[in-house]
Formats: sequence, structure tokens, C-alpha cells
Amino acid sequence: MLKFCSLYSSSSGNCLLVKSEKTNILIDAGVSCKKITNALTDLNINITEINAILVTHEHSDHISSLPILSKNFNIPIYTTSKTWDAINNQKIQNNHFFDIGKEFMIGDLKIHPFSIPHDAVDPCGFNIFGAKTKISIATDIGHMSSSIINHLKDSSFVFLEANHDPEILKCCSYPYFLKQRILGNHGHLSNNTAGQTISELTKHGLKNVMLGHLSKENNFPELAYNTVVEVLNLNHIDLASLNLSVASRTEHSELIDVS
Repeated sequence: MLKFCSLYSSSSGNCLLVKSEKTNILIDAGVSCKKITNALTDLNINITEINAILVTHEHSDHISSLPILSKNFNIPIYTTSKTWDAINNQKIQNNHFFDIGKEFMIGDLKIHPFSIPHDAVDPCGFNIFGAKTKISIATDIGHMSSSIINHLKDSSFVFLEANHDPEILKCCSYPYFLKQRILGNHGHLSNNTAGQTISELTKHGLKNVMLGHLSKENNFPELAYNTVVEVLNLNHIDLASLNLSVASRTEHSELIDVS
């Protein structure tokens, strides 16, 4: 059995936890070291028990506390070589490289990184496999593709981006270029597209999904949830068969058993 927790998830900062009986890994570290250690303490996990940090890409809301975590706790940091070059921080030690599309092991967890469309040098999502369980992490996605869908199929649990509502985004105070970036093919996934993606994945056995990486300015949890539910209803998906939740921007979720 695997367990999952969203420690923090938003356009301001991201850090996720996946654990098995023998291994604890974080995906990204884009909030303060104090917030991460406090959230882990709430879950009865000491930061020294973290075996690795996987990095999806180099944007600050995913890596801001890597230097201090590396310095203070010597946690192994896993990135692609291109992402490492983009981070370009000599204070980060104990770095390890992986190649997108090639599986590797951390403890008893098998990791499969897959490419995603985002305006970073080499961004990726992750499939994480336990003995009989698959968890998938897919955020910072400019558009959904058949390739990403194929990587998410047969997951027991998916953490999926629902970043914004396009109509709110169009009317917000963001400058035009930023709106175009978010709406572009290498920006972020909308609530509606998240709903369409989940609708497709339910055909392949998906029972548990958490929406994450919500924009503080252009979304809110109730809207993300209700939009996805509306799309699921339009696609005649049995809502009773799906456990749908939304990650908080400011506090950790429950530690979810994924089987």
C-alpha cells in the first residue's frame, strides 16, 4: 500500500509526499523548509526520514527550499540534467539525475518520469509504483495530450492540476502576456480540462483523484470542484464511484491510503 499527502499545493508553492512502508519521498519543495518540516511533523514523519526529493521543473514555486533542505539534511535531490542546469544553485548538494521516460528506483518505489508541456526546460510528471499500486502526479500542464492520458491510465490515485477558470483569468489584473502564458499550450490546466481528463481516466479504473495547483487569483476550491463535477455529470460519470477532493493552498491534506 502507498500513502499520499499534499503538504502544500498552489501557484505559490508546492510540496507533495508519497510514502510506502520503507520509503518516503517528496515531490518538489516550493515552500519554506519550516512549513515542510512542520507539516511532516503533523504526520509523525521526521524530515530526516525523507529518502529523496523529486523535482518536476525549475520554477521557484517548486524548488525554493531545495538549498536549505539539501544543506541542513543532505536529502538526495533528483532532477533531469537540464533542470539541474536551469536551477544553477551550487548550494544544492547530493544531486542525482534521471532521464524522462526511463524508470528508476528509490527504496522500494519505482519511479517513471514522463514529459509534460510547460514553459520550463525539461518538465515532467511522475508515475510512482508500489508493489500493486500506481500513483500519478501531473501538474503544470499547458494542455492535455494522449501521451499524458496514457501515462495516467490505470492509476489508483491521480494528483491533477486544476489551475484556473479561464473567464476569471481573462478578467483578472494580470498583465496580458501573463494571461496568454497561462492560457497557452505550455501554461496551466483549466478546471474544465481537468474534468474532461478525469472523465476519460474513469474509463480506465480511476477511483481517487485530488485537484491541485489552484491559482490564488484565478480559482478557488469550490469552483474547481463544482466545475469538475459538472463535466463529470455531462459525461455521465457515476460520481458515487469516484473519490474527488481538492488540495489546500495553506495546509496539508490527510494522509491518504492508496490501494
